[in-house]
Amino acid sequence: MVAYTKNELVSATEISKQFGEYISKVKNGIVDKIGVLKNNKLNAVILSVEEYERMSEAVDLLEDMKIFQEVQERLKSDKKLLDGNDVLKKHGLMLDV
Repeated sequence: MVAYTKNELVSATEISKQFGEYISKVKNGIVDKIGVLKNNKLNAVILSVEEYERMSEAVDLLEDMKIFQEVQERLKSDKKLLDGNDVLKKHGLMLDV
C-alpha cells in the first residue's frame, strides 16, 4: 500500500473548494500526489500528468514482459502449439476484419 503524508490527504469537500490550489501543488512538485478522502476513506488520487504517464508506461512494459515470459515458457514446453484460427473455429467464432 502507498503511504501518504498528512499534507497529501485532503477531503473531497476541501478539494472542491480549492481545486486549483491543489492542482498547482501537484503540478509544481510541492507534493507528489494528493489522496482525496470521502467519508474518511481514500477515494481517488491526483497525480501530475508526467507521473501518470510514467506509471502507465510502466504498466504497459510489465504487461509486455509477462506476455514475453509466457511465450518463452510455451516455446520451451512439449505441448502442441495451437493455431489461433483453429481454436476460433472449434468454438464457432471468427475474427471481425
